Amino acid sequence: MPVDFTAIDFETANGFRGSPCSVGLTKVRDGVVVNEGYWLMRPPEGHDHFDSRNITIHGITPDDVLTAPRFKDVFPEIHAFIGDDPLVAHNAAFDIGVIRSASEVSGMPSPAFDYACTVVLSRKNYSLPSYSLPFVAEAAGVPLLNHHDATEDARACAGIMVDIARRQGSDSLRGVFRSMKLAMPHIDAYVPGLDEMSKATRSALGKMGEAPEGAAGTPRGGRSSWSTEGPNPLPNASADPTHPLYGQTLVFTGDISLARPEAKLRAAQYGAQCASSVTRKTTVLVVGSGFAASDLRHGRLTSKAQRVLELQRRGQGIEVLSEGEFMQMIG
Repeated sequence: MPVDFTAIDFETANGFRGSPCSVGLTKVRDGVVVNEGYWLMRPPEGHDHFDSRNITIHGITPDDVLTAPRFKDVFPEIHAFIGDDPLVAHNAAFDIGVIRSASEVSGMPSPAFDYACTVVLSRKNYSLPSYSLPFVAEAAGVPLLNHHDATEDARACAGIMVDIARRQGSDSLRGVFRSMKLAMPHIDAYVPGLDEMSKATRSALGKMGEAPEGAAGTPRGGRSSWSTEGPNPLPNASADPTHPLYGQTLVFTGDISLARPEAKLRAAQYGAQCASSVTRKTTVLVVGSGFAASDLRHGRLTSKAQRVLELQRRGQGIEVLSEGEFMQMIG
């Protein structure tokens, strides 16, 4: 079986993953890009407000999608493009979750997919300070000219997957997983009224119910104080082992939107073991305070991040995540 798949990348209007405003798709046959697709869309009704932080990332505004079809109207075209292919995405838990959550709040069924996450696979094929898409694309020799353009990101993700297959000497996606002794991830179909909604959707709907009238889904309050480190909860033993946080030993530094104890709880739900300081057991450092992965090259680092780079130079594999990457991973 040849290396056939479709790479996918969604951009969202706000912090709820069920708010897609654009998607890029790259179809690969026998390791070669043969087709690409791009759609702008209005997110599902009630979840279509645009957060300024998201606009800053991808540059898509409410005016850009004003006359675009809703997700429920455009998804049949997207699904037809994908066909029976397995999906490949960088942080696939997010992009697969976009399809599921957007379908749930649209009251429509969602198909089943086999999929691959190039974050998880890249950790086992490259030695990098960060596994954000630009770093991995560079390691794979794949050009990425405009990060957060959905088409560019999907194309880069496809190139990374092809390079990983080459490194593994595999001629199919399933062959890559077999050679790495991993199970290929799968998400079941969703049928409205029969299957339970995903946790991310239930949480978003719950927050809408708590928000004051006219402010549904909007962030409330400012950034939380991180003066309290809080306890380190035990990792969820029944978490999905294919999630990019599963089995990681994770430390936080700097300010992000969640209070640190809450951030630790969220990470532990996905199978991470949180800690309060960087040690030889640390595998992931989450850096807030506006940090971006590119800062690793420019020296704008906290003391913990500097400690991580020192350990990396000594051969310890520690990944550095920005706030945005972490928040995406926890949905």
